[in-house]
Amino acid sequence: MVNIYITNPVSGKLDVIKEPIKGCWINMVKPTEEEIKNICDKVGIEEQLLTYPLDIAEKAHIDVEDDAVLIVVDSPFTKFKSGEKVYTTLPIGMILVRDDIFITVSQEEIDCIKGILNRDKAYQIHTDKKSRFVFQILYDIAQDYIRYLTYINADLEKFESHMEKTMRNKELLKIMKFEKSMVYFNASVKGNQVVLEKLKRGKSIKLYEDDEDILEDTLIENRQAIEMIQTYSEILNGIVDIFGTMVSNNLNIVMKYLTSITVLIALPTMISGILGMNVKFPFNTGVVGFWGAIIVSILVTILAMLWLKKKDMM
Repeated sequence: MVNIYITNPVSGKLDVIKEPIKGCWINMVKPTEEEIKNICDKVGIEEQLLTYPLDIAEKAHIDVEDDAVLIVVDSPFTKFKSGEKVYTTLPIGMILVRDDIFITVSQEEIDCIKGILNRDKAYQIHTDKKSRFVFQILYDIAQDYIRYLTYINADLEKFESHMEKTMRNKELLKIMKFEKSMVYFNASVKGNQVVLEKLKRGKSIKLYEDDEDILEDTLIENRQAIEMIQTYSEILNGIVDIFGTMVSNNLNIVMKYLTSITVLIALPTMISGILGMNVKFPFNTGVVGFWGAIIVSILVTILAMLWLKKKDMM
């Protein structure tokens, strides 16, 4: 999907146009080979600049080729796997073609682009101010990381309350998904930080005085995201340790109860086995003896049960 926008000088909002012109923004989401070739021919860039960000394993970096600059960063992304939410990251490429055209390309539509295209925010974007546009996208991505981390924290709190009631393999798999998300987020945010530091030097793209504040705010937000990831990772590691301890403790409790029950069952069995031997006994072996054996077995079992309870074995 390819959409081309340009800021309306009168209303300040984004207008949709059919062909790329100077000062426009081309937004490409999961483009086909034909769409990639068509845009490359019209704006005069190499196809590899558009295909690099479509690789989900592409890392954050900056490439300068001739009169085009490619900036690749990772954005948080939510996907659904087997009906469950999975937090991961997705590369987005921003290409500044000369001083004419700005291009964004990604495998899926990410949150910051959705927000920019939202009616309430569209008037804040100036497609002809490409450096500022880059920093606005980077700032939104940094804020999205913080927002996603609050979602993960809320999910962790729900998981903790649920973990108190049930201990199954399903919970272990959920912990593994949380850990994977934090690993992806940590690697992506640190990679984005490197890109931001390079942009701050002003060697890759032009830095205007009005844009420095946005870039500085983006760096602050990104550092905050890094700190939050470290904090939540420590919390998650603590939950994993507690989960393992709880599983081990629950197993010990179950084994303790089973052992106590085994002892209680073994006592009347032992008494009946002794009295069932084919030898003479010093007391009546008739009906009175039968009920006597039953009563003795019950009394011994009750005494043993009381003793086990006193020792907190039941």
